[in-house]
Amino acid sequence: MSGRGVLVTGGAGYIGSHTCKALARAGHVPVTLDSLVHGHAHAVRWGPLVKGDVRDRALVERVMREHRVDAVVHFAAYAYVGESMRDPGKYFANNVAGTVAVLDAMRACDVRRIVFSSTCATYGIPRSLPIREDQPQEPINPYGESKRVAERALHWYGLAHGVRSVALRYFNAAGADLDGEIGEEHEPETHLVPLAIGAALGRQPPLQVCGTDYPTPDGTAVRDYVHVCDLADAHVRALGYLLAGGDSAALNLGTGSGHSVREVVAAVERVARRAVPARDVARRAGDPPSLIADPARARDLFGWAPQCSDLETMVDTAWRWHAR
Repeated sequence: MSGRGVLVTGGAGYIGSHTCKALARAGHVPVTLDSLVHGHAHAVRWGPLVKGDVRDRALVERVMREHRVDAVVHFAAYAYVGESMRDPGKYFANNVAGTVAVLDAMRACDVRRIVFSSTCATYGIPRSLPIREDQPQEPINPYGESKRVAERALHWYGLAHGVRSVALRYFNAAGADLDGEIGEEHEPETHLVPLAIGAALGRQPPLQVCGTDYPTPDGTAVRDYVHVCDLADAHVRALGYLLAGGDSAALNLGTGSGHSVREVVAAVERVARRAVPARDVARRAGDPPSLIADPARARDLFGWAPQCSDLETMVDTAWRWHAR
């Protein structure tokens, strides 16, 4: 592929930075636009960084024109479920209005292809497992609702303005760059693997195991974990699919199997060769017992299949990143 300019909003974040690396390897020029509220400038290594807010439409248009962008990968969003329950306005103002601003800038610059970072949180409590894309989207928190509304905006901009999109509904991202160059850096951290590693290293308080009475094999919640490098690969494939003329689609990204909280903790203890201090606490409101993807559609549409999403690899790459 020739050096196409690809605007990556939120490209200084966890999944965004890994995707920039994958885009560069595929011959694209990733142009990161990030407010750096949650992202890290040092994670932007494979293309230029522009500091700014995606809601600044004039800025987005300028970046698109200066870098001759012909596609967008849109990550920029707030993503803390608990915070969204306390401050829903923050999530709609950023996640929905930011997406609309990007879409309007795309219209103005005649850019018609976008890969959108969505989430399994748009489904809410699953009616059946594994979750297929045709399952109703019934979010149970403002974060999931904001992503669902953004997906609907993509749909209507497609009908009205010819914007073609692939919305990627991730399950649980985990792991770190296979070369150890970048990893997961959230403040505050809410993801299980880095919290368990932090507890094992003594950098975090004892891990809170939220709920031990779920109807699962060991009583703890089960989630479908997918390596961040596999997620990055899916974005590159989705972009290639759109550049080749593919129609709009919404796809799950997961492995099709799940791991419980206790299984993840045990894997961290094996890799780290030390105990993970933990204590059992009550369930978090709104947490389903199990979330497992049916990822067949992404495989069928553009050949995506996880290559490094076994639990040991996810935990090992994360451990090597955090323990440096």
